[in-house]
Amino acid sequence: MLAVASSSLRVGRAAVVVGSRQRQAAVHVVRRTIQSVAQTDRDTITRLLYSLGSKREVERHLRIFSSASHPSQPAKFAVIKVGGAVLDQIDELALSLSFLYRVGLYPVVLHGAGPQLNELIERAGVQPDYIDGIRVTDTKTLQIARRVFLEENLKLVAALEKLGTRARPITSGVFTADYLDKDKYGLVGKITKVDRRPVEASIRAGALPILTSLAESSDGQILNVNADIAAGEIAKEFEPMKIVFLNEKGGLFHGVTGEKISVINLDEEYDTLMKEPWVKFGTKLKLREFKELLDYLPRTSSVAVISAASLQKELFTDSGAGTLIRRGYKLFKHDSIESLGADRFRQVIHDRDPDVISGDQSVTEVLNHIQKTPYTIYGDEPMDVVAVVSHPEGEMPVMSKLLSSRSGILNSVVDNVFNAIKKDHRKLFWYAQVDDENRSWHFERADGSFTRAGKSLFWYGVQDVKEVEKVVRDFEAKGRIERSYLPVGPGSKGSAAAGPAGTRPFSTWMRGRSTPGSSRGYATVADAPAPVSTEIKRLGLIGARGFTGQALTTILSDHPYLNLTHVSSRQLAGYPLTGYRTPVTYSNLSPEDVERMEKDGEVDAWVMALPNGTCKPFVDAVDRGAKERTSSETSVIVDLSADHRFEKEWTYGLPELYGRSAIRASKKISNPGCYSTSAQMLIAPLLKYMQPGAWPTVFGLSGYSGAGTVSANDPDGRPISLPKVTPDSLGGGVRPYSLTDHIHEREAAFHLSTLFSDPAAKAKLAFVPAVTPWFSGIISTMSMPLSEKLSAKDVISLYEQKYQGEKLVKMKKEVPTLKDIEGKHSWIMGGVQVHSEGDRVVVVGGLDNLLKGAATQCLQNLNLALGYDEFAGIPTDA
Repeated sequence: MLAVASSSLRVGRAAVVVGSRQRQAAVHVVRRTIQSVAQTDRDTITRLLYSLGSKREVERHLRIFSSASHPSQPAKFAVIKVGGAVLDQIDELALSLSFLYRVGLYPVVLHGAGPQLNELIERAGVQPDYIDGIRVTDTKTLQIARRVFLEENLKLVAALEKLGTRARPITSGVFTADYLDKDKYGLVGKITKVDRRPVEASIRAGALPILTSLAESSDGQILNVNADIAAGEIAKEFEPMKIVFLNEKGGLFHGVTGEKISVINLDEEYDTLMKEPWVKFGTKLKLREFKELLDYLPRTSSVAVISAASLQKELFTDSGAGTLIRRGYKLFKHDSIESLGADRFRQVIHDRDPDVISGDQSVTEVLNHIQKTPYTIYGDEPMDVVAVVSHPEGEMPVMSKLLSSRSGILNSVVDNVFNAIKKDHRKLFWYAQVDDENRSWHFERADGSFTRAGKSLFWYGVQDVKEVEKVVRDFEAKGRIERSYLPVGPGSKGSAAAGPAGTRPFSTWMRGRSTPGSSRGYATVADAPAPVSTEIKRLGLIGARGFTGQALTTILSDHPYLNLTHVSSRQLAGYPLTGYRTPVTYSNLSPEDVERMEKDGEVDAWVMALPNGTCKPFVDAVDRGAKERTSSETSVIVDLSADHRFEKEWTYGLPELYGRSAIRASKKISNPGCYSTSAQMLIAPLLKYMQPGAWPTVFGLSGYSGAGTVSANDPDGRPISLPKVTPDSLGGGVRPYSLTDHIHEREAAFHLSTLFSDPAAKAKLAFVPAVTPWFSGIISTMSMPLSEKLSAKDVISLYEQKYQGEKLVKMKKEVPTLKDIEGKHSWIMGGVQVHSEGDRVVVVGGLDNLLKGAATQCLQNLNLALGYDEFAGIPTDA
C-alpha cells in the first residue's frame, strides 16, 4: 500500500590495492576528489533538507520538482511572491531561495514593497489615499514607488549573489497593462499581457529571475500593479506546480480558534468556508482570489501561504509548514461496489493492490473478500485514493485496503480520506507490508502496531494490549484478516505457518505508552518499530586508515543525518579524507583527546575501527569522559574489532538474528565478524535440525582485503594502505589458513547457542577459512548433517520464514557467485542441495566482507542505537 518509488544511491567499495587494482582505486579517488563543486553543493544542501523530514519525502518531492525545472520547460517549478514585510527579513529570505537554487530548482520570484513604500511616502509628506482597498497612485507616488521597487529588488539580488546564488534583476519588460481606471485610481494598471521571454532567458542562463510588480502600458507609461495579482498572472502564464505567497505570519489562521489552517481543499470546503462568520474582508478576498487562480490552472497546481524560514519544510515534506490551498476533489462514500462503479474499482485493485501485483491474489479474490462483510468505500472523485473499511455490526472496523496513486500521496489526498474515515470510526485496525515505502505514514497515525511475517498490523483508539490481542483473536476466528498477518504464540491454534520450522511469535508496540506486565516476551521477525529520529548527529571514527574504515566513510557520505566530524589515523594525520561529502582532515586522537571530547559532548557516537587488542584504551577513555559529561545522553560506541564480541556488557549487533530492541537500547555494540556473520546466517534457520555430535562445517573463501593492510607511502610521500596479502603472493590460487580455532568459529558458536530454547545446549561448528585472489567478498559453503530428513523445499521454506521481511537478505535458486556479493550491502544465500538420503544439507551464503560483513552492518547498528531508520544511508536494493 502507498507504494512510491524511492531513489537509491549505489555505493561502490573503497579500496587501495597493488598492481592494476591499485591504479583503478587511485583513479576512483581522483574522480571523487575532482567532482564538480555544483554537484557537491547540491548533495550537501539535499542532506540538509533531510533534517526537515524523511529522506524518502525529500527525494520524492525533489524528483518531482526537478522534472518541472528542466531547461525545456523553465518556470514550471514555482512562482514565489514575496510580501514587502518579508523583505525586511532579507537574510532569511535569501538563504531559503539559495537552498532551492543549489538543488537545481529555479522559482520565479516576484516581490512587493508595500511597507517600505508607505514609510517613504510618509517621509515625503504625501498623504496616501485608498479607494476600494487600492492605493491611488499619482505621479509623485509612482516616482517613489519605482525607486523603492528598484532598491528592494537590487537588495535581494545582492543578498543572493553574496551566497553564491546567481540572480538576475528583472524590473521591466514582463508585464503589459492598461489603466485600471485612470480617473479613479490614477497610475494603477490592470495586466493584459505577460512576456515570458525575459524570465525564461534568466533561468536558461542559470540565474533566478527576480521581478517587481511594475508594468508598462502600450505607450510606455509605467503603471503600479498589485503584487498578488501580478504573481497570479505570472502563474497563469507558466502554470507552475506551486504558487507560494511568503508572508510574515506563515499561513492562514482560523478566525475563532486562532490555529493555523494546514490544508484547504477548495472543491470540498470552499462553499462552507465562505459562509463562516469569521471569513470576511481580506480573508474572504484572498480565498476568492486563490480559487479563481486555481480554477484557471491545472489540478496539479497548488497555492502555499508560508513564511520564508519554513519554505523548505513546506515544499519538501508531506506535513508541510504553512497553509496549502488546492482544488482537490470532493470525497465520496459508497456502501457497495456497484454504486461506486465496478469497472473503475476493479481497475484500481488491478493497478495498485500489492497482493494482486505480486500475484498472491486475483482481482476477483480481493473483491470477494471485501464483500464478505458490510463495508464502506472511501475516496476522492478521480480515485487517486481509495480505502475500504469493513465494519460488521458490533465488531471492530478494519481498513482492509488503502490504495493510493502517486498523485494521491503527493497532494495529501490520502490524509483527507483517512480523516474522513476517522470521523466515522473512533477505533480502527489496518495493515501494511513491512517493505511499504511509506511505513512512517502508518506509524505516525497509529496508537500501536506489531509486525510479523512481512506484514504490520496498526490500530488507533485502543490503549490496552490485552484488548488488542482479544480483537486480533476475534479477527482470526472470523477470517477478517488473513492468518499470515496475525501473531502466533506458543500453543496457539490455527497457526498459518507451515513447514518444519513451526511458527514464530510476535511482540507488541504501543506508541508513547507503557503497559507493564502486558508484554508477551516473544521475539519478532523485524521487532516492533520505534519512532524514527531525524536529528543531525556527529560521529567520530578511530582507525580510519584500513579498508573497512574507507568503506565506512564512503557509505557515511550518503547518510542523511549522521555527520562524520572526526577521523583519526596516526599515519594520515593532517591529510584530507577522500571519498566523503564534506571536507574532513585526519587527526591523531589520543585516549586523552577522546576522553575530553566525550566529556564536552563533541560527538554522539564513536566507531572503533582498530586492530584486535588495541581498542580498550579508547573505550576506557569514552567511559571516563561519559562519567563527567554534564548531560545524561552519552555517546554510542560500535566496536568493529573482536575485542568485545564475547562480553555481556556489550550488545552483539546482528539484528537479523538477535533482534533490534537490545541494539536500540544499547550504548556499547560489538560489530560481528564477517566470516561469523555469514556462518550464523547460514546455520540459524536450521538450528532445530542440528544433529548433536555431528556439527556443521563451513568453508569460507574471502577476498584478500579481509587480511588487513600495511602502511606504505605513495610516490609523493603520502601514506597509503596496502593489503597484507596480494594476488601475486597467492599465485592465482587460494590459501587456507587458521584451520582450527579461528576466532570467528568460536564467535559464531557462542552466539548461535543463545538461540536454543535449552540454556544448557551449546552449538558448535567447524570453520575453515581461505584467502583468495579477489579483492572483497566472502563465499561460505555450509555442509550440515540433519537430525531428521528434510527435502530441499523444506530447507528453502525454513530460510524464507526466518528472513522474511529482512531488507538486507537476498535469496536465489542458484549458487551465489562473486558478482552477487562484491560491492553489495546484503547477505545472499542459495544453491540448496540435500543429500539423496535426506540426512545432510549443503547451502551457500555470501556477503561483501567490507560491507555487510563490516561497514554496512556497523551503520545498521549505529542507526538503531541513534534512533534513526535502520537502513538510513544504506541502499537496500544492493
